[in-house]
Amino acid sequence: MRADHQLRAFEQILSNYDGNLPLHRFLPVYFKQHKQMGSSDRRWATRYIYSFFRLGKALASLSNEERLSVADFLCHDTLSLLVEKNLPDLKDSVTKPLEEKLVLIKARYPDFDLKQIYSFHAALSDDINEEAFFTSFFKQPDLFIRVKAEDSAAIISKLEAENLAVKAITDTALALSNGTKLEAILREGSYQVQDLSSQHTGLYFKPNKWDKWWDCCAASGGKTLLLHSFEPVIDLLVSDLRESVLLNLDERFRLAGIKKYYKKELDLLQNNDQVLHHYQFDGIILDAPCTGSGTWGRTPEMLTFFEERKIDQFAAIQKGIAQNVVKYLKPGKPLIYITCSAFAAENEAVVQHLIDTLPLKLEKMELIKGYENNADTMFVARLIKR
Repeated sequence: MRADHQLRAFEQILSNYDGNLPLHRFLPVYFKQHKQMGSSDRRWATRYIYSFFRLGKALASLSNEERLSVADFLCHDTLSLLVEKNLPDLKDSVTKPLEEKLVLIKARYPDFDLKQIYSFHAALSDDINEEAFFTSFFKQPDLFIRVKAEDSAAIISKLEAENLAVKAITDTALALSNGTKLEAILREGSYQVQDLSSQHTGLYFKPNKWDKWWDCCAASGGKTLLLHSFEPVIDLLVSDLRESVLLNLDERFRLAGIKKYYKKELDLLQNNDQVLHHYQFDGIILDAPCTGSGTWGRTPEMLTFFEERKIDQFAAIQKGIAQNVVKYLKPGKPLIYITCSAFAAENEAVVQHLIDTLPLKLEKMELIKGYENNADTMFVARLIKR
């Protein structure tokens, strides 16, 4: 009966969720409205709903209960009551490696197709290993933090003293289990939460002392903080469409020791010459609005709710913003184009459009295969103004 109780709780959440809010924002509101759910109920409901969405649109002909059982078997190495109830012959295999479990599911369900997990597979960038990419959605990506190289050893020791598993990926990038609570352990400002692939984009910046840089879609300021870690003696302009976002930057920058910077609320799809007419930059970071399709391992509900028409909509926005910011870039200086998308239309196709229509030449571009490191998949290009 306990399995039936868990299933009803899952089905109630599923029937109330329409994809308009990210799942991680929807669930706290839902649980607050359903206070009769105890901590165990909330924990299992969260596990089930995330597992269910990680299956994407695979095995769509099965009932939700059976699809959930398959998904939970693939996503976890601990046994759930639903797997025990509906897949009793597989319960002893729950601790096997994911690759072996996928073989077992394929044998049981011949119609199982990895491509249906990520049903927009035709739109992917060519460099993506599709099988590895699709398989990665059954694993929750890691939590990555960026630290100063000279502080890394001490921070690792402090985390290990709290019995937290931590892995040094580079001298500044550390990986931990997703959901790790760091606030009570590490000093505020001693680390930045930033995905490994996002950290990798910084290798394309190459700033010089006294440069003037513009992070034109600053959002939470992560790329500006990354830029500052490479070269603190630069002039910074950060801009975003949303005033509330820019207000939140002040505290992050204060903790990171960034004191000299300017902020502007700008709509980059409009002409901003009246505001920016006198600006000339040594580098522009365009961390472009995008589908986020390389990050759906963190938001697997998008595998179900994303609408394919949005790919072209975002590509048009990306091209429009690039066209409007390049005029403020000095000749010989770089535009750093970044997305957290896995779609060619937002990545390679946009770069081709930029070099065809703007005074830009491509120096280097890269699809960052985050699925190889339990991280986000991203794209970065360094283009030089002619």
